[in-house]
This record gives sequence, C-alpha cells and structure tokens, in this order.
Amino acid sequence: MPQVSLLELVAAVAAGELVSFPTDTVPALAARPEAGDRIYTAKTRSPDKPLILMGASLDELRPYIDGTDDERAQWEAVASRHWPGALTLVLPASDRLPAAINPQNTGTVGLRIPNHDLARHLLGRTGPLATTSANRSGEPPLETMAAIEASFPQVFTLDQASHAEVYAGLRAAVPPADQPQGSGLPSTVVRWRAGGWEVLRSGAVTFPLSSPS
Repeated sequence: MPQVSLLELVAAVAAGELVSFPTDTVPALAARPEAGDRIYTAKTRSPDKPLILMGASLDELRPYIDGTDDERAQWEAVASRHWPGALTLVLPASDRLPAAINPQNTGTVGLRIPNHDLARHLLGRTGPLATTSANRSGEPPLETMAAIEASFPQVFTLDQASHAEVYAGLRAAVPPADQPQGSGLPSTVVRWRAGGWEVLRSGAVTFPLSSPS
C-alpha cells in the first residue's frame, strides 16, 4: 500500500487512484466520484450495490440531490440532528451524480458525513468521495489499516508522519495501525420514499430517529 503525505494523497485522489482512511464506523475504500468504477473492480463488487457519497459538510453534498424546497427542508432537518454520524440518507439524485457511483441508475444517492475528525479533514481537501467499506465483496469489513494494507496493496493511505501531523492538529491521539479504526458497526441506511423514511439497513443509529435531548 503506498503510504504518502497529505498533499500526495489529495493528488492521488485527483488522479483517480483508490485511497483508504478511517471513519467512525469502519475504514473506507474511496475514490473521486467519477472513478467509482475502480472501487467495484478492486472489491469485485456487484453493480447493483451503489456506493455512498461521503463529504465533509452538507454544503458539499447538496448539489448531488434533487428535491422540492419542502423535501430538502425535511432532509436537512434529519441531517442536522445526526450528521456528523453513522446515518446514511438515500435521497433522489441530481443529474450531477456520476454514473460510476450507481451503475444501475436507480435515481438515488446515499449520503453521509462521518463523525471522524481525520476523515472530514481529508474530505475537506478532496471534496466528496465515493466510498464503501474496505473489503472484498462478501467478506467482513476490514477494521485495521494493517489489514487493508495486506488486502489492497495498491491503495493509497497517509504515512505515519502525516498521520501524526494531522492528528496533532486535531488534538487527538494517533490510533495504532493494527487496532480497529472505528466502532465496527455499519451506518444505519434510510431511504426517502413517498414523503417518509424506509429503513434499508439497521446500524449504529436507532430508527425511528430519536428527537434531540
């Protein structure tokens, strides 16, 4: 696995390379949206399983969805309560969404902002990325950067010095590469349909969505 500096990682994304970074759930395998097909190839992933578009902020994700003002207000109310966090919202996609994220062209896109400072730090520099868990399709998600390095030697990650520098700026300790990088629980996935929410996958966030305390 090529271990590189932050600037080199951002450049690798721009060049269409695959990258991996930790999140609040499990580490992500990621590429710029237009290069999502590389994720499918690396994972031997079925094209009927769309990728998730992960971003650092709601403003960066808004252009990829399409809805009425009332719908957007409802979506953003849920997002403001649970993002950053382990909740994926599947919403109607705009025509800006690259086909490489959703080869079946279902007209929807899954969106998430991770509750992980390093992930958002990277996403803030790369822009929204097509993401999924780092594993071969049909196998459990890999939870450590060391395991990802062994399984995906072609994928770019931050080197040790860059990890230390970024985490120092975030005032956080650097997690060991051989330790789980997140909770290990998948995000909860809910889809907007006919004016309401449908649970597609139960995960770290309980649904129905609880009201803020």
